[in-house]
Amino acid sequence: MPSDLKSISEDPEFKKLIRDRVRFVIPSVLIFVIYYFALPLLVGYAPEFMATPVMGPVNIAYLFALSQFFMAWTIAALYVRAARRFDAQNKKILDRHS
Repeated sequence: MPSDLKSISEDPEFKKLIRDRVRFVIPSVLIFVIYYFALPLLVGYAPEFMATPVMGPVNIAYLFALSQFFMAWTIAALYVRAARRFDAQNKKILDRHS
């Protein structure tokens, strides 16, 4: 079994799969973390802007907070789509090595 793992880990397709996953995950995490921490930073450093009313008692801060749910759902949907591609690459690699 270890020789199989070694041959898989040296496979250029496997290295490409790892590269593709890293190229998706790292930017996604960074974008989400920046977006997530933007709310408390903006509330702290630009309270007048965040308190700007948009519609009745709803202000920019409320809309920004709600938008974080949509951001999380969007990133999750994008990952599901990318995971299908990653799974296909993974299956191709495993089929070649079995």
